[in-house]
Amino acid sequence: MKQPFFYDITLRDGNQALKKPWRQEEKEIVFEKLTELKVQGVEIGFPASSQMDFDSCVKLAEIAPSNMIVSVLSRCVQSDITAAVNSVKKAKIPRVHTFLTLSPFHMKYVLAKQPDEVRKIVIDAVSFAYRELIKENKNGQIQFSCEHFGDCAENLDFVIDTFKQCQDMGVTVINLPNTVERYRPGVFVRMVERVRNALDESVTIAVHNHNDLGMATATTVESYFHGAVQLECALNGLGERAGNTNLYEVAVALHNCGVDVPIDLSKIYETALTVSQMAKIPIFEKAPLIGPDALAHRSGIHQDGALKTKDMEMGAYRPIHPSLIGRNDDEKIGITSQSGKTAIFETISKAGYPITLQEAVRIAPIVKESAEKIGELSTGQIIDIYFSETFNVKGHFQLENFKHIKGGTFEFEFLYKNKDFIAKATGNGPIDACIKALRDSGFNIKLLHYEQSALGEEVFGAGSTAMTVVHIEDETGREIIGRARHGSTAVANIRAIFNALNIIYK
Repeated sequence: MKQPFFYDITLRDGNQALKKPWRQEEKEIVFEKLTELKVQGVEIGFPASSQMDFDSCVKLAEIAPSNMIVSVLSRCVQSDITAAVNSVKKAKIPRVHTFLTLSPFHMKYVLAKQPDEVRKIVIDAVSFAYRELIKENKNGQIQFSCEHFGDCAENLDFVIDTFKQCQDMGVTVINLPNTVERYRPGVFVRMVERVRNALDESVTIAVHNHNDLGMATATTVESYFHGAVQLECALNGLGERAGNTNLYEVAVALHNCGVDVPIDLSKIYETALTVSQMAKIPIFEKAPLIGPDALAHRSGIHQDGALKTKDMEMGAYRPIHPSLIGRNDDEKIGITSQSGKTAIFETISKAGYPITLQEAVRIAPIVKESAEKIGELSTGQIIDIYFSETFNVKGHFQLENFKHIKGGTFEFEFLYKNKDFIAKATGNGPIDACIKALRDSGFNIKLLHYEQSALGEEVFGAGSTAMTVVHIEDETGREIIGRARHGSTAVANIRAIFNALNIIYK
């Protein structure tokens, strides 16, 4: 199978569909992006449409790389063809692309001509274009497009016979446009295959698909596997109505199918952002590959799989590794009422705060409840919930005061269900004494583990220099983690125990 030939139509088909077509300087920026992408062929304009477009084509043809095919569009009209030849002749490999409809509907209702009349116009035009271009540049090529090829199922034999005559007149590329997408890809692809089988192998078959029903990428990709080598696409899918086939989607789809794609895929994302800005057409948030939400996961099941495979080439819920197209952003975990513990754990951890999966499980219902009211939560909102539910746990216990009496003896004043408790105990430090005092008060808990760390302002803000973590076992053997932070180590220690108690005794 031949390597796909990417023929970009952004500067012609894409530009003509913009509310404000690009100036020459802007066209040169887009052209530079196409060069960086290593697109093999570019249709740079329609020179007969205006003097400005003619001058633009002349300039782009002059600066084009020597290995790039540079094409211009013309109707099957001699004056158009002459303008096309004169605008592109200085390119190293110039091409004149002329077109006319051969669909029964358009010949009857738009051209108001008989099929044989239309065929004669086509043959006269391509033969004239060939003579004129080769006279100016022996490397010249002629492309003919059967506009509305997708509507030619009922007269396909006539169309193919016309293509054969074009082939005899020096045409080396036959383009099959789905000018208006009306049917499923399989219908179009079978027509492409018939044309491929009918013409000489020396003739390149091209497809040019519009996206009226949202299937242009699928149609283009499948056409390649049925004989179309030249794939006409546009950056960001720009084009008339719903746009043209998106170059990025076709290139990546073929890449994923094991095809040797000549495009520099790493330039895709940067190119997409540049073109969006220049065209003043925002990238749809759900746009494949390049959309802001293309790497987002909000379902708990998806988030779990995505996080478990985030560092792998193949992700559980993404088609490619983002770096393939030059995206440096990671998969986005959006916290909503549909999210799970894994996403909450990852979000808080990534923000630089200590949390265990057990703690994420505990605060998940609070996060979900908040998201049900607000919608998707920001990282800041999630951190606020984490702080509230981890370092200041509300519940039946409320520490009022504690003080060092003497030696290893401490006194603790606290409320439990609004009942006052004053308990004294002697132990190996305030934590040990606090556990004993609580047991003496009827709360049978056990300290399993204790750790403390010093934390600077970059983590918890000014004045927060100590964090205590305690693992407490309740009467049933359940292990609960309590955390607290305070400028005083002793205060952090006791608060951590009481935060754990409020989790245990809900």
